[in-house]
Amino acid sequence: MNRLKARRMVLGIFGPVAWFAFLSMAGCASTGAVKPVGETAAAPADRAPGWWYESFKIAWPRGKDPAWSMDLLLAREVVQPVLDRYAQDIVLWRFHRRAARDAAGDQFSFIFYATAPNARKIYAAIGANRVLVQLKAKGFIEQVITDDTNKITRPRIQDTSDPVWSLPLQKAWPYFIMGASRTWLDLISQYADAARQKPRSPSDMVAFYQKIDHQMDTTWRDEGGHAFLHHLDAIFGYAPVNVNVRRKVELQF
Repeated sequence: MNRLKARRMVLGIFGPVAWFAFLSMAGCASTGAVKPVGETAAAPADRAPGWWYESFKIAWPRGKDPAWSMDLLLAREVVQPVLDRYAQDIVLWRFHRRAARDAAGDQFSFIFYATAPNARKIYAAIGANRVLVQLKAKGFIEQVITDDTNKITRPRIQDTSDPVWSLPLQKAWPYFIMGASRTWLDLISQYADAARQKPRSPSDMVAFYQKIDHQMDTTWRDEGGHAFLHHLDAIFGYAPVNVNVRRKVELQF
């Protein structure tokens, strides 16, 4: 089985349990009950939060596998500086990865919950990122897609969760996936820092993050079963879980 087929089985759109658990739970702990955001009385238009997407369409030549390592490069070199700079302006955030031979193609998305003015600041900062400008100029990134900040089309906390889920899960899941995305980004950063390299050109960066991607795959393969699957199962009391791949199968980790 090639890498694309294997990842399709575990990634999907964060559906199957392997991807769900890989995205761990770090950063989701809190003292007391989680207070959902976006459920209060209507706020002025410039102060009401909503969900915003910044999607990067990655070049994917015919006959080639998706450039999964490009997701890591974009996360650390393009998105992380914005998270560091505007952390106080972002209520919730996460990453989304997908690749299919359709109109959307290979896309990496940064999804965040913020006011429209803050979304405009974040979009501007990402658009001006030197690394992103270079990646676009060299053809690694074909398109950057953003939302219209003149209107909020996803105001509720559950508006980017899977609508087939129960409403309580739709509202709780954004907190889980933010911590999970933070864990994934932190692993990338640790491996990149440990390499003690500072690639300069876009081509050097691509090669550098291909090595980091290999380290991430190794971590998932060798440690993910216990660190993510087992501990997530433990949080839910080791109850059986239905895994929707081709048919429902109950598993325990």
